[in-house]
Amino acid sequence: MVSQFISSHKVGLLGDLDFDFPEGIHAIGRLDNNSEGLLILTTNKKVTRLLFSGDKPHKRVYLVQVNNVLSDDSLKKLQTGVSIPIKNGSKYITPACDVSIIDEPEKLYAAAVTKKEYGEHTWLLITLTEGKFHQVRKMMAAVKHRCKRLIRVSIEQIELGDLEPGHVKEMAERDFFEKLNIEYKK
Repeated sequence: MVSQFISSHKVGLLGDLDFDFPEGIHAIGRLDNNSEGLLILTTNKKVTRLLFSGDKPHKRVYLVQVNNVLSDDSLKKLQTGVSIPIKNGSKYITPACDVSIIDEPEKLYAAAVTKKEYGEHTWLLITLTEGKFHQVRKMMAAVKHRCKRLIRVSIEQIELGDLEPGHVKEMAERDFFEKLNIEYKK
């Protein structure tokens, strides 16, 4: 499914979920078609700006499965910054970020291991405070690994937890703002 309510393409949409969404709802920090995990929806149009364009950086955490075994050298490169392509063929050096190898991904998100896994792979936990277009996938490519699964497990203190794919969890607006570490204003 794609993280939109309407599309000119024949794809699964958020509106196909068994949930009565309120008028004016939209996704914050979309997921691409090959990604999965936490997607925040809100009717408050200020949240996207406050979360992604404000002065304070906000953490996004991803559980990532890559092909083959990731070397210590590649792990260090990911942690200290790699060169990735961005708009107009320009290069961008990613800032230092938290990257660690995870031995038991099911402890972070049970659905991560429900699909059959093929071949050697490594699970990583990556925390970013920015989001360039397809940044995680480009970071993996920079160290010669293909991203097999990309699961957003949290944005600030809103966590995917045991929420199953295609399910929706509502929360009070004040809690929503508090967990996102943005100032609550009615």
